[in-house]
Amino acid sequence: MGRKLFYCAAVIAVAAAGIYLNNTSLLAEHRPGKPVLLAHRGIAQRFDETDLKNDTCTATRMLAPKHDYLENTIRSMQAGFAAGADIVEIDVHPTTDGEFAVFHDWTLDCRTDGHGVTREHSMADMRALDIGYGYTADGGKTFPFRGRGIGMMPTLAEALSTFPDRRFLINVKSRDPSEGEKLAAVLNGLSNERRAKIIVYGGDEPIEIVRQLTPDIRTASRKSLKGCLFGYIGYGWTGLLPDACKHAMMLVPINIASWLWGWPDRFLNRMEDAGTEVFVLGPYRGGDFSTGIDDPSQLARLPENYAAGIWTNEIDVIGRLVK
Repeated sequence: MGRKLFYCAAVIAVAAAGIYLNNTSLLAEHRPGKPVLLAHRGIAQRFDETDLKNDTCTATRMLAPKHDYLENTIRSMQAGFAAGADIVEIDVHPTTDGEFAVFHDWTLDCRTDGHGVTREHSMADMRALDIGYGYTADGGKTFPFRGRGIGMMPTLAEALSTFPDRRFLINVKSRDPSEGEKLAAVLNGLSNERRAKIIVYGGDEPIEIVRQLTPDIRTASRKSLKGCLFGYIGYGWTGLLPDACKHAMMLVPINIASWLWGWPDRFLNRMEDAGTEVFVLGPYRGGDFSTGIDDPSQLARLPENYAAGIWTNEIDVIGRLVK
């Protein structure tokens, strides 16, 4: 009986040692280089993030402005890149005249002087709108950007042509498969070199279509992110990766990162070998929203000499600290 217990203990010890050696980052090759900074919506006005919902009008929750940039504009993208962003995230909606508008909201009523569902309008009509119309930091007493955003809503084609050598993360705002088809047609009209600088994420249905029609472009959706994260936690210790972790984008909240097998270097090396780019977010605290790495204390939680992606809403702050 004693001998059997000894053998069982030995087997368990050997297995544990094998798992440790296969997953410890101490024995992994360190990734050289610097962090890859992703500026969420370029440089944007910040807002109160308390109890956010999908239909929350964030323009009416604006914090006291520290600058005059409006998100998803050519000017904010330029400022984001100038502040150190390697990638700028933008939001798109199809229009009735065959374009993609770069604009965040599902409807026009919150942020602009227009009304109705964004995708039910022509780009020609939306160019005439004032995208700074609805911003207020004092409950509607003043509107500091009203009248200053007329004609500033760009198209996706304009953004890509204005910054031909820059990287973009394109957010598809719907769950409509046809939107994936329309976007894939646009992307397939670009050169291979240009497509290599683009990542696409959004609703499960359109992203699946984009993945099928433009297989060389990295993608991410709620389904793929959950499949990669939970699958990796479940059996990533073996060195095997879920299919959802291959040739994709992976978002990792900073408070979950240390639970990932081989974090940081072995995990990041496995993802890189699978063609997947990793971006660390701020802490996840439940619900549908996660913050970015937006202040020095959050940045300090990253491993020393971290050399993968950082998602931030404060590129002007994080860019100075990192670059």
